[in-house]
Amino acid sequence: MTPKEVLARIRQSEVTTVDLRYMDFPGVWQHFSIPADALTEETFESGVEFDGSSVVGWRAINEADLLVVPQPETALLDPFPERPTLTMICNIQDPITHQDYTRDPRNIARKAISYMRGTGIADRCLLAPELEFFVFDTVRYEQRVHEAYYHVDSVEGMWNRGRDESPNLGYKPGSGLGHFPCAPTDSLVDLRNEMTQRMGECGIAAAAHFHEVATAGQCEIDLLPRPLVEIADHVMLARYIIRNVARRAGKTATFMPKPLFGDNGSGMHTHLSLWKEEQPLLAGHGYAGLSELGIHAIGGLLKHARALSAFANPTTNSYKRLVPGFEAPTKLAYSRRNRTAIVRIPSSGPNPNSRRIEYRGPDSSANPYLLFSAMLMAVLDGIQNKLRPGDPLDKDIYDLGPQELDSVPTTPISLEDSLDALKADQEFLLRGDVFTPDVIDTWIWYKHQHEVSAIRERPHPYEFALYYDV
Repeated sequence: MTPKEVLARIRQSEVTTVDLRYMDFPGVWQHFSIPADALTEETFESGVEFDGSSVVGWRAINEADLLVVPQPETALLDPFPERPTLTMICNIQDPITHQDYTRDPRNIARKAISYMRGTGIADRCLLAPELEFFVFDTVRYEQRVHEAYYHVDSVEGMWNRGRDESPNLGYKPGSGLGHFPCAPTDSLVDLRNEMTQRMGECGIAAAAHFHEVATAGQCEIDLLPRPLVEIADHVMLARYIIRNVARRAGKTATFMPKPLFGDNGSGMHTHLSLWKEEQPLLAGHGYAGLSELGIHAIGGLLKHARALSAFANPTTNSYKRLVPGFEAPTKLAYSRRNRTAIVRIPSSGPNPNSRRIEYRGPDSSANPYLLFSAMLMAVLDGIQNKLRPGDPLDKDIYDLGPQELDSVPTTPISLEDSLDALKADQEFLLRGDVFTPDVIDTWIWYKHQHEVSAIRERPHPYEFALYYDV
């Protein structure tokens, strides 16, 4: 929509409130609302001033002011507030220079696309993420000086097979056995139908949805391919819809990568393709139907995979997912079928328009604007420098001998390890001023200060089981 069309929609739908949304640095949507009659055509140019110092990772208190600039093409009627509300995603600008703010994740994504087009390699990057998440019936957690605990529960949880539920009707999927069962074992099919219907009403096309592998309500909703900035917008809107639909049903949805010990975690496998003048650039006659350019794209992803983990797996909890035995990709390799490899080439048939590469490393806690931008920059570096990814890993990883297994590089084992890799390997992100040194330095500082150190300094409940009687 144009600004005029947005204002007409507000009148037609008798909208009372306009909700302005923007992305903080770690990856959480922020918002504030204005009366509908306060929005004018001028607002789309001049923006609305707000306090940027209150946003995590942004301004200092002495330079707090920033502008949110609504983007009319993102306008939609929010399906959840009681009163008619129109929402728009905003870009962030400096109020004095009106330049795009360098730490705005959406601005970084826009710059990544501009850089790609400037190289002449491609004019479109399409991405299709798979959103995995858990739906629990209750959650409790606390961290204080004298106590630390968490508790989640689900009527689907295998630990409730023997609970007196008056009556207990069974059909609770076992650990690692939750993939694709029909109802009543899959008790969340109606909830996911509601989620995907609300997503469709908001312009988000879902390719499929189903119960995932883990017990206790793990779900997946796959999105159809869209251009980079748009799909990042869609990921944030989908998360918002999923959480709110679950809450209205008296449940709680989480995108935390590994909420359950000893069961599969939640990833965000992302399919990527490049296009130029409507031609698919990854399709060819090489391995798994890839072009030379496609092979080089994989080379870029593998070369920078450890640094990419700082954005793809940005929490300390992420690395509890990246362990062998739970289908998570732990090997920095590529394959047409092996799901332990971090890059997979899906079997998409003979149609060249379907040829794509799947990056399996990311998890659901990632900031999609930063992740997708970093992935694109790694792919472009591989293409520009004709990087070769070596031989594919088509063997079953559990059939490899110790010597052969040790020769395959692995994903980082901790957030601190990933941040160190990003610090050492960031030049490819700085090209075209897409990621600035300030953005990367702030990201590393924030993650160290507020997550790595915070976890390291606190006793863990399991330490009491290990050491209380030492």
